[in-house]
Amino acid sequence: MPPAAIGVVRISGPGAGEALRALAGRLPDARRASLAELKDADGAALDRALILWFPGPATATGEDLAELHLHGGRAVVAAVEAALGVIPGLRRADPGEFTRRAFENGRIDLAEAEGLADLLAAETESQRVQALGMASGHVSRAVAAWQDRLLHLMAGAEAELNFADEDDVEVGEGAAQRLVAGMGGLAAELGTWLERPAAEVIAEGLSVVIAGPPNAGKSTLINALAQRELAIVSPIEGTTRDVIETPLALDGIAMRFSDTAGIRAEGADVVEAIGIDRARAAVEAADILLWLGSPKDAPAHPRAILVAAQADRWRGDAAAEARAAHCDLTLSAATGVGLDRLHAYIVAMARTLLPREGEAALRQRQRAALAEAKDWLTIVAGSREAGDLILLAERLRLAATALDRITGRAGVEEMLDALFGRFCIGK
Repeated sequence: MPPAAIGVVRISGPGAGEALRALAGRLPDARRASLAELKDADGAALDRALILWFPGPATATGEDLAELHLHGGRAVVAAVEAALGVIPGLRRADPGEFTRRAFENGRIDLAEAEGLADLLAAETESQRVQALGMASGHVSRAVAAWQDRLLHLMAGAEAELNFADEDDVEVGEGAAQRLVAGMGGLAAELGTWLERPAAEVIAEGLSVVIAGPPNAGKSTLINALAQRELAIVSPIEGTTRDVIETPLALDGIAMRFSDTAGIRAEGADVVEAIGIDRARAAVEAADILLWLGSPKDAPAHPRAILVAAQADRWRGDAAAEARAAHCDLTLSAATGVGLDRLHAYIVAMARTLLPREGEAALRQRQRAALAEAKDWLTIVAGSREAGDLILLAERLRLAATALDRITGRAGVEEMLDALFGRFCIGK
C-alpha cells in the first residue's frame, strides 16, 4: 500500500493494450521496460513511469497484460487509478483475481495457487520454503506422475473389457491380478505422502505447551522466551487461570507457545479448576510439551521435554538436584542460564515434525483427496472385487477423479472464491 518507493499497477484482459495507449500514447516493445510520460484523458501529466507490455497468452494471467511502475506516492497512484477508471471496459480487480485468471486460463493449477497464497502469507523460513515448493509445482508434478500411472492402469482395464477378443490383448485372471498389483503399488506410494506432516503445521506453527504444577516457573519461562512481559508472574499459587498463547519463531520455524494454569489435584477454586482443565486439554493437543514439574508427575506425551526449572533457587538442595538428574535439562529463566540449550532442544524436536529437505507437505484439502484416491486403489486380496475388471475399472476412475481435485481439474468450483479471496487486490 502507498506510500512506497514504487507503485505497480497491473492491467489484465483484452483492453490492456488500449489502456496503455490511452495513458502512455503508445505500446512499447513486448517485454521490454520503457520510460513514458503518463497523461489523463485531458492531457494532464500524471507521472513519468516505466511501462511494460506483455501480449497474451504467454503471460502471468494468460491474457494481454500491461504494467505501470509508478512513483509510489498515494496521490500519484490515486491519479493513475482515476484515469484508468474512466476508460471503458476497465474495472478494479477483485482480491486474488489475477491469480484466479491465471488458474482459469491454465497458467497454474490449484495446488500451485494454494502455494502462492501461502508464500504471500509466509513469515518464517520454514513457511517460505514449504510454500515456494508448492507454488513451484512440487506437488503438481507428483500428482501428474500418479495420474500418468493411473492412465496406464485404466487403459489396461479398458483394453481387457472392450477388446478381449483381440489376439494381442491378454485376458483372464492374470490381467486382473496385474491390475490389482499396480493399484497396490500406487496406493503404497500415496500412503507415504500421507504420512508426512500436514502443511497446516508449518503455516499455523507447532504447538509448544509449557505445563507443570503451580509456581514452577512457567510464566517466567514464557516471558523469557517471548522477551516481554506476556504473563503475570507472582508467588501466589493459581495466578495463571487460563491458557496464554504467543506466536514465536525459533530458527525460522513458526511455533505457538502456551503458558497454562498450574496443574494440581486439590486446593483449586472453581475458576482455577476450569483453567486446570484447559491446561490438561492443551497438554493433550500439544505438538511439544515442556514439563516443569517433577519427572514422575509428567503426563504421558510422545514429545515431552522434562525441564528442571528455577535452578537459581534450588542449587545446593540435594533432593531438588536429585530430581533434576532425571530431567532433560536444567535452566533458570530468571538468569537466562540454560535457555540456549532449551532453544536448541525445542528446535531439534520440532524438525522431526516437519518435512525433510526436498519434501512437500500437503494441505488438509489435498490430504483428503489423496486419502480418498488411496482408498479407491486399495483392494482386499482374495475379495470379489480383486477379480472383477468392471469394479476395478470403476475404482481406477474414482481414484483419478480424487487426484484431479488436488490440481483443480474437477469438482473445485465451490472452493475457488474462498481460496482466491485470500490474495491482495494486486495479486
